[in-house]
Amino acid sequence: MPQQWTWPAYVGVFGGALLFAVFFLPIVLVQSRRYGRLSGRRLLVSAGLAVYGVALVAYTLLPLPSGAAGWCAQHGIDAAQLRPLAFVDDIRRETAGLGLSQTLRSRSVLQVVFNVLLFVPWGVAVRRFFDRGVLVTVVSGFAVSVLVEVTQYTGVFGLVGCSYRIADVDDVLTNTLGAAVGALVAPLVLVWLPRSADLVRERGRPRRVTVWRRWTGMAVDWFLFAAVPLVLVLTYRAGLLAFGHPLPDGDVLSDVILGTAVPGLLVFVLPAFTRSGASFGQRALWLRPAWPERGRSARASGRSRLGDGTLAQRLGRACVTGGAYAALSTVEVVDALPDAAQDLAGTASLLVLLVAFFGVPATEGRRGVSFALSGATLVDSRAVASGERADVRKV
Repeated sequence: MPQQWTWPAYVGVFGGALLFAVFFLPIVLVQSRRYGRLSGRRLLVSAGLAVYGVALVAYTLLPLPSGAAGWCAQHGIDAAQLRPLAFVDDIRRETAGLGLSQTLRSRSVLQVVFNVLLFVPWGVAVRRFFDRGVLVTVVSGFAVSVLVEVTQYTGVFGLVGCSYRIADVDDVLTNTLGAAVGALVAPLVLVWLPRSADLVRERGRPRRVTVWRRWTGMAVDWFLFAAVPLVLVLTYRAGLLAFGHPLPDGDVLSDVILGTAVPGLLVFVLPAFTRSGASFGQRALWLRPAWPERGRSARASGRSRLGDGTLAQRLGRACVTGGAYAALSTVEVVDALPDAAQDLAGTASLLVLLVAFFGVPATEGRRGVSFALSGATLVDSRAVASGERADVRKV
């Protein structure tokens, strides 16, 4: 197989894996909020789509030339192939006198077959993964193919100094045929994939608390703690530049307050002031803390019931691990402190992370250290109806 047909596949695999890793957490959050749970099979198809998307770009647009005047003068393409079905004449000309086996292996035939196959995954994905009809699937394949050809013809809309590939109307025809084939075979190819509508219907059903669900919620909180400082610091520094102030070197406000202290308060402490006390990551995964009620109604019922807990209980739970980690991370970046104190704070913050991580599978109900020490129970938020309390035996 020609190398020009194989190297984009490698780019697709490695680039797609990287792309999927970057968007893994957002995909998980979208699934959790839309379906009420994670669908491993749809997650697997999402990974495949990431690989396919990168491979499609690699096959149709890469490698990008330098676009220098000398290169364009020697290799630039001025015309487009606008005669439909011109590939039929190409096949006849290149395979004249060849047997059936040689004809099927000829470059002109393989090129047409490849252009069809290139868009079959598109048709399968749009029809089955995105639950669109055959007409929408075919039209979308046609539109994407036209976009690819226009991008090639315009040199990536002027980014490259000239057209570096032949824009071919036959590519649009064969790509669209591939999308149509994909749309027709999609119900068979992805018969094992749960439909989005079916998953949405089960969105409100409570589910058991698992280790992976807990860890995913913790990952969301950690990601927010890492991302919020970027927004705050960039906004602060952009404001300084906008008002003509120089950027300070080693600014305490930027590095300490906006870099760790404020994000820690926003991500870990602020949620404790809400009624449920659930962190952002816990909310995303339909989780919330609950404490046994101690009031007269609970004693009268003879059963332990769960409630929202007091503000002190919610703050205590939030500060055991998340708050402690944020505080230690803040101490670690205070340059005014001795190096030994900063190193100790850094080591302690890592230890807090490890304790929080491994504490999940080691505690009853996957509560984790913060829930166990604060006396909280971890429940699925859908198990607690609005304005009601959940029975301990039911969650």
